[in-house]
Amino acid sequence: MEGSISSELYSDILKNSNNELPSSSNNELSDTNEGDEGDLWYDDGSADECAQDRSAKTSDLDREWQRRRDQLHNIGYRDGLMAGKEASAQDGFNIGFKESVHAGINFGVVRGITSALASLPSVLREELVETEEKRIKFRDLYESLHSVSTTDALKLFHGSLSSKHANSGNAEIDNHSKDADSQSKDKNALDAYYEVLRSLVLESPAIKTEYCVE
Repeated sequence: MEGSISSELYSDILKNSNNELPSSSNNELSDTNEGDEGDLWYDDGSADECAQDRSAKTSDLDREWQRRRDQLHNIGYRDGLMAGKEASAQDGFNIGFKESVHAGINFGVVRGITSALASLPSVLREELVETEEKRIKFRDLYESLHSVSTTDALKLFHGSLSSKHANSGNAEIDNHSKDADSQSKDKNALDAYYEVLRSLVLESPAIKTEYCVE
């Protein structure tokens, strides 16, 4: 009797232990899967964050490169304009100097000689210039020239130069009949003072100058 009871109890214990084992195993497996899923979710988030970081860094580099490129482009454009202006200004200065230096020298010569004669005493002036008529011409030239300021002289030169360029740009029509008229128009207005002085100096041998001679 006791043996049968113990056998029944033992068999019940075995059944219960067998029934409990699968459930615990399943729970462990499910816990393991849940842990793996959690790990996979964490890994996926890290990968996305890394990709976003790389994309952000690439965008920052692109923006910086574009900014530097625009900056260097603007600097190069500005330097090119400045170099072009300097070259153009230098060319213009060379042309202007070449065209104006002769007229400027003549203007200075006329002013210097007439001023020197006007400042001399009458006795010395009579020794240098023989006749009263010539002395009056020197005086008139002095007064006429000194009524022209430097600004007025520049305007006269500019007007003569503009007329010369305009005449040179026109088509040549009846050249033989218009040669004399063209030469008189092309002549610098300031040269008229120089021509008058030159003729007076050549008629006054006592006036010694390295200018106003051929």
